[in-house]
Order: sequence, then C-alpha cells, then structure tokens
Amino acid sequence: MDDARHVPVLLDRVVDLLAPALDREGAVLVDATLGLGGHTEAVLARCGRARVVGIDRDPGALERSTQRLASYGDRFTAVHAVYDELPDVVADLGLAEVGAVLFDLGVSSMQLDLPDRGFAYAVDAPLDMRMDPGSGPTAADVLNTYTADDLARVLRDYGEERHARRIAAAVVREREREPFTTSARLVALLYDAIPAPARRTGGHPAKRTFQALRIEVNDELRVLERAVPAAIAAIGVGGRVVVESYHSLEDRLVKRAFTAATRSDVPEDLPFVPEGHEPALRLVTRGAEQAGADEVAANPRAASVRLRAVERVRPRTRPADEGVAS
Repeated sequence: MDDARHVPVLLDRVVDLLAPALDREGAVLVDATLGLGGHTEAVLARCGRARVVGIDRDPGALERSTQRLASYGDRFTAVHAVYDELPDVVADLGLAEVGAVLFDLGVSSMQLDLPDRGFAYAVDAPLDMRMDPGSGPTAADVLNTYTADDLARVLRDYGEERHARRIAAAVVREREREPFTTSARLVALLYDAIPAPARRTGGHPAKRTFQALRIEVNDELRVLERAVPAAIAAIGVGGRVVVESYHSLEDRLVKRAFTAATRSDVPEDLPFVPEGHEPALRLVTRGAEQAGADEVAANPRAASVRLRAVERVRPRTRPADEGVAS
C-alpha cells in the first residue's frame, strides 16, 4: 500500500487548528487515532518544537506508522491502547498535561484496504471488523449469537437503519441454516431484506449495517463518550482538542461534550457571569466545519467529515470543565 495516497481529510486545516497549542518547546500532541500517521507526520514537520504521542488499538497501524515516522526519533512515541485510555497513557509518560489532542474517528484507510479485516462490503472477506484483531468478539460473533431484539437495537441505534427488525429477523432465520462467516453472504441477505425502493436511495444497502456492526464490535460510541471528556481534562491552558467525525452519532457526542465544556455554570437568566464562573474552554470552530468541493471530489471520504475544536482558556477547577454533560 502506498501511504502517500492516503491523505488525511482536512489535513491543512487540522494542523492549523493544532499549531497554536504546540508552539512551545516540548509541547505534546496526543494523536489518539494514529492510523497510518498522516496527521502526526504533518504536525512533526510543521510544528518543530512539538512531539507527538500516537495511540492506536491496531498493532498493524502502529507498526506501519512507527516505520513511517522513524526519522523523527524521540519526537514520536507510539502506544498500543484504546483512546479512552488516554489518561493512563498520559500518566504513564509522566505528563501532567498535554498541549493538544486529536481524534480522526471511524475506520482507517489501511483497515478498509485490507480485505481480511472485513470492514469493506465491496469484497468478500471474513466478518471480523475488530480494530484490534487480537481482542474481543468479531462481527460474525455478533451476527451468530445476538438475539433478534439485540441485533435490531444495534442496527437501529448505530446504523440508523429503518429496516432493522426486518434485517435482524432475516439474520436469525439464515444463521439457523448456516452461521455467518463472510461478508458476501451478509450483503446478499441485505439486498433481499431491504425493500427495493429503499435500496435505490441512501447509498449501498449494506452501508448502515456494516457501520452498525463495526461500532458494536469496537464499542466505538461508548469509548468516544469517555474519551472526549478525558481529552478535555488532559489539556493545559492554551491547549486544544480537535475532532473529525464521519457520521451524526459521533458528531452528536462531540458536540454535546464541547457544549458542556464551554458553558458557564451560572443560571442563563443572570445578566452577567460572576468572576470565577467563566467557562474554562471556548469553541474554536463555529459549529462543525466541512470539507470543500475540491477535496470531496479528490477524496470522497471527505464528504461526511465534521470538524470541531475547543481550547482551554482557564485552568481546570470544576468537574464541569471536563466536558461532562449534565
């Protein structure tokens, strides 16, 4: 695989958002979703005073990115972890705080490009979908063991699939004949289970089911719900948290955490904010930023990106500063 072909979405804008927080000697960025290291490489190249701690749960991604970034020496540290373990990673490295945290959510280009990982519905592959191939149940395990009600819940909540119950019933019926092992059989079932008018809109009929299974297998939303407040708590004054989301479920969680962290704790009808009760963070982006038409044309994955950023402006003094919604 040619890593150079896998340019991260909104790369220049992301680095621009991170740079002010990294403009001091020894500033640390935690790239919480290291992947192939594209964001980290750009930060190391453009922010010469900073170093990066790259976290990924995928050992293959860590190996490839470590090779890619070897020329930066001790300015880069790779850590095998899930990104909600960020507080432990920071503590283990002896850091009291960090300058910035970056999340580029969803499945990586490398994972999509390796057929045996089972993330892509365009090729027949084992139904795995684990971001860490050595840990936890697979997508096949979910399909073959969950009750119809639990399957429908996963498809509805994580895939926003309108035909969740119909698909779940078909899966349960078909697995009695033979357990699910590869993606092609699941894709064929989805073509049969989803009514023809629905198949003609909203993209590939397998898209929502595969998204839902991937989120369930990797516990992505619950991990994110813990990770964003942890990142907010980890940054010092002037530090920033930058998040790229690729579907509404992720973006909703990020928006909620950022809103909580940038909200004052005084009643809304109070005409002024008393000293000491100002929000500890401010929004850096106005709403969610999106990719431009040229980038979307060059990289279709950019079409769904939503980019948000916050900055700490005061030291953390209250639990509300951690970005936990009440």
